[in-house]
Amino acid sequence: MFNSAKISNKLTNSWCMYSDDEIKNQIKKLNEEWATINSPEREKIRILYVDDEPANLRSFKSVLRREYTIFLAESADEGRKIVETENLHIIVTDQIMPKMTGIEFLESIKEEYPDPMRILLTGYSDINAVINAINKGGVYRYMNKPWNEDEMRQIIESSYEVFYLREKTKKLTADLVKTNRQLEFLFRQKLLDV
Repeated sequence: MFNSAKISNKLTNSWCMYSDDEIKNQIKKLNEEWATINSPEREKIRILYVDDEPANLRSFKSVLRREYTIFLAESADEGRKIVETENLHIIVTDQIMPKMTGIEFLESIKEEYPDPMRILLTGYSDINAVINAINKGGVYRYMNKPWNEDEMRQIIESSYEVFYLREKTKKLTADLVKTNRQLEFLFRQKLLDV
């Protein structure tokens, strides 16, 4: 936790454009945000599973529905519709499907929807498929079928951690750019006043 009194005293002793109250409010916000990040209560991870075999879809949902919000699609076209309408964290897709492979599906949505983490499932150990999955589809993990429940949960959790950290980094970067612009403006104002 941050000690607002100690930080505030240090900042007011040097040239600073923020009041003690503004600094204390910023520190309070940081502490609240830190508590949220480390909170055991978080939003449910939203997962899309694309597979042309209905039995695999039912199995996936029945095993994971209590812990996660699951969306199912029997084809890449159905999957695309869900990607377009839902705010997803993770996309899990089978590699071998009619009309479009899992890699082709992931590649087709990568530019427009780059944020969700991608997991590719396959019953075949094809090194070229793995390389293509990573290079073309932006796949985070590659799993063999049949998948193990515990391993799937572990991969979902680690995928979400990466997703969350990427989103947090984007937000912090945007905040930093905004703050830098404000500081530049204030600095220029100070130079003009001199």
